[in-house]
Amino acid sequence: MAGEAAPVPGDSPGTASHKKSTSPSSSENSREGGAKNGEKPSASSKGDGGGSSSGSGGSGPGSGPGSTGSGSCKTSDLAFSTSHGMGEGSLLVNLRNTSSTACTLQGFPGVSLQSDAGTLNPARRNEAAPRVSVAPGEETRFTINYLPNDTGGSGVHVTSLVVTPPDETQSRTLPVQLNLPVSDQPTPEVSVSPVGAGK
Repeated sequence: MAGEAAPVPGDSPGTASHKKSTSPSSSENSREGGAKNGEKPSASSKGDGGGSSSGSGGSGPGSGPGSTGSGSCKTSDLAFSTSHGMGEGSLLVNLRNTSSTACTLQGFPGVSLQSDAGTLNPARRNEAAPRVSVAPGEETRFTINYLPNDTGGSGVHVTSLVVTPPDETQSRTLPVQLNLPVSDQPTPEVSVSPVGAGK
């Protein structure tokens, strides 16, 4: 995470929901995703950004046979990727366990959207956070829902996500291409689910 605003930390389930917004400022870390406005290309990140994964290493929340997942998943042991959700305005963030042992995740991730209007922090949905055991090589995910820009205007361009897993302080940055409508609301209509609640 170089040159980014301080990431929102991932929290365990008991943490209260809140919204934050900053005054518009230019995001310095735009990345070329090669997608048109409103499209969501796949992207991945591992470790300090030096490695990558395809994002296809699992079919759902990891809970393979014999996976006890006694310890919390560390950021350094997870590969991050994005993929299309089930409908328009839905983005999945996939977390794959690249370690040799099972681990667990529970709670809301910390998520910051870096845009040309500044840093946007999605609201947390009123959903229970399941305890998810992720076996080696398996993945779980969470969902970001947003209102796509269909106004015909230029909108707000989101170029990257800063993601922090629950109970972790280290984050990873994922390049994305999202286009949100300009709104006079202090916080855009963007929300995030707990880890393990994504379909």
